[in-house]
Amino acid sequence: MKILFVANRVPYPPFRGDKLKIWNLAGHLSKDHELHLFTIAQNREELQHAEILKTRFKEVHILYMPVWKSWIKTAFALLNKLPFQVAYFQSKAVLHRLENYLSTQNYDAVHVQHIRMGYYFRGLPKNKVVLDLPDAFSLYWKRRAERAGWPWLKWFASLEHKRLYKFESRFLNEFPLSLVCSDEDRQYLLNHCKANIQVLPNGVDTTVFSPKSHIVSNPKRLLFTGNMDYEPNVDAVEYFCKEIFPSVQTKFPDVEFVIAGQRPVGRVLALANDHIKVTGFVNDIAEEYAKAGIVVAPLRFGAGTQNKVLEALSMGVPVICTQVGFKGLGLQNGEGIVMAGNTESFINEINRLLENEDERNRLAGKGMEKIRSTFGWDAVAIKLNQYLEGLTK
Repeated sequence: MKILFVANRVPYPPFRGDKLKIWNLAGHLSKDHELHLFTIAQNREELQHAEILKTRFKEVHILYMPVWKSWIKTAFALLNKLPFQVAYFQSKAVLHRLENYLSTQNYDAVHVQHIRMGYYFRGLPKNKVVLDLPDAFSLYWKRRAERAGWPWLKWFASLEHKRLYKFESRFLNEFPLSLVCSDEDRQYLLNHCKANIQVLPNGVDTTVFSPKSHIVSNPKRLLFTGNMDYEPNVDAVEYFCKEIFPSVQTKFPDVEFVIAGQRPVGRVLALANDHIKVTGFVNDIAEEYAKAGIVVAPLRFGAGTQNKVLEALSMGVPVICTQVGFKGLGLQNGEGIVMAGNTESFINEINRLLENEDERNRLAGKGMEKIRSTFGWDAVAIKLNQYLEGLTK
């Protein structure tokens, strides 16, 4: 098949999230199909990645739209009912280039990432288009509004939730197929959408994130990974450091907590002390997993599935998480992960695993087996290929 990927971010370097997904899916699908890429760069450095992207895409079209223009468009969204997330990525120049490009090509299928890019197709034929959502975005903003502390942030998050909820309700119906990464997100969307919505899970590179043979250097090393300017991650580590970690230290004075991820904001940097380490950008995140005894994911809001959980389990590292990091995975409690429903439970589960090496090893084996058979990128790419082929019949 000849397939066009329309991505909301340049999928290189593939460090996290949506970039990681497109890069890995393209790596598998390019073996059997001709792939093209249409995407947006928000800084000039990203324009330099065109050549390496051509190792997976036959044609690469990167349009430059600086961040300052996106913020102006977002501000104007206050005057209408368009979700701010959608307004941020809109550009007449991008729309015209996309329309011209589509009119000169004949694709068997088009993979569109996020409602941000899906909105460009509102006046275009969609019979060959699949809309791939990272998660139920209105659910994310609903949870963020519930957790917001500042009144202005609560107002903004509530407004964005309402706009996205209405937008999803009518917009998803225009596509023959929409995808989300978990059944939790699918069920949520089906409550207010009549669209055809299916599940395409997030994946993990089981070659990169493979078990290490050496013994963990410090079994009492707790790890959190993720982009550290992303609000759910910032809130998670603040919550962990202030309400969970002190109690764990009381029982295990030599325990340490490592926060590994790029672009840590001031609130994250302020958490660092003799027992809490903030790494900033890490060249090889797999090495951080290999040195950890337990990965923690104390997220209090968000949606979808957490890549950090998939990566840790693929490497044979047990994970303790909240419901936010748990429900979207489709795993049973005990299949590598332990779900902690509240602060006290989270503390108790950490203490239990820190003092029980056999239980840590049992969880590690269960999780590794499940993740590597279900969430490998090869399995996810096969599933996407089936969805795309279904559009051509």
